[in-house]
Amino acid sequence: MFFASDNWAGAHPKIASRLSTEAGGFAPAYGASPLDKKVEAKFNEIFEREVAVFFVSTGTAANSLALASVGRPGGVIFCHESAHVFMDECGAPGFFSSAARLAPVDGPDGKISPRQLERTIKSVPPEFIHAGQPMAVTITQATESGTVYSLDEISAMAAIAQKYKVPLHMDGARLTNAMQALGTTPAEMTWKRGVDILSFGATKNGCWCAEAIVFMNPDDARQLPFIRKQSAQLFSKTRFIAAQFDAYFEDGLWLEMANHANTMADMLRAGFEASNHSSLAWPTQSNEVFAIIKKAKAAELREKGAVFYDWHGVPENVYDAMEDDDVLIRLVTSFATESADVARFVDALN
Repeated sequence: MFFASDNWAGAHPKIASRLSTEAGGFAPAYGASPLDKKVEAKFNEIFEREVAVFFVSTGTAANSLALASVGRPGGVIFCHESAHVFMDECGAPGFFSSAARLAPVDGPDGKISPRQLERTIKSVPPEFIHAGQPMAVTITQATESGTVYSLDEISAMAAIAQKYKVPLHMDGARLTNAMQALGTTPAEMTWKRGVDILSFGATKNGCWCAEAIVFMNPDDARQLPFIRKQSAQLFSKTRFIAAQFDAYFEDGLWLEMANHANTMADMLRAGFEASNHSSLAWPTQSNEVFAIIKKAKAAELREKGAVFYDWHGVPENVYDAMEDDDVLIRLVTSFATESADVARFVDALN
């Protein structure tokens, strides 16, 4: 009953097999192999336009280098106050962006409030040199709270970014889970809604180590090759990242895995809702579930083999509704989550 994180899951057998297949023979290095080119063409296909794609090893690298590519002196990046770039990346976005700072923006359900975003951007007028200058807006899809920006909400973020002449970046560590939750396509959820740069995550969704930075307008990516090299993210054998993506996209495997993870999360949500021992902290749509249970029940579940995290980023409205012996927990499902394990967990909960 492993629900700690989708990072705990291994690699899908088809992806592992594709890596083994690629292990033999020789191929041009540094992104020049036929397989690299094949996968780049596949990205063009799924985004329904020509894009520029750069493979990197981690989501932190994808976010940090994407933001570094639009760096400005005294730059300010606007993000949600619970965003991974702000809370969980050890200052990497600022480090790689020549000391750009992150300005957190409030908003319910893990999503930036458009009103608060505009208010925060206005507090950094570019003509006031001491405050720095707006540099980018970044949103997380799906969010750190397990919620998903609707297509209209993404458009609203893009409209504000365009108004203040800054690019809109999307942290898509769980992009496919969000896409499946909305029943939409990569194109509809990104550039057609005004997203300029995307961190395309696949590691959480069944790959071993496969992340990509996607520029919707290739002309915007001119500096990224140099930034990637300077940051030690240009792999000589990039074909091994390409091999993962090749298997990932083949026959819709990426969609299948994300749909399975979301379905397992739906089962968990239903279990918590039906239980007398818990309540959902807030509605979620992706493969993350947040619930309030008694501390004694959490200990009991762990004794029975359940693995999950106590969640310390408790929103104020949730905290006010909790009792002293309550705890907020987070559970994350993945392509490897089995329905039998979910059923065992729900049975133990009750």
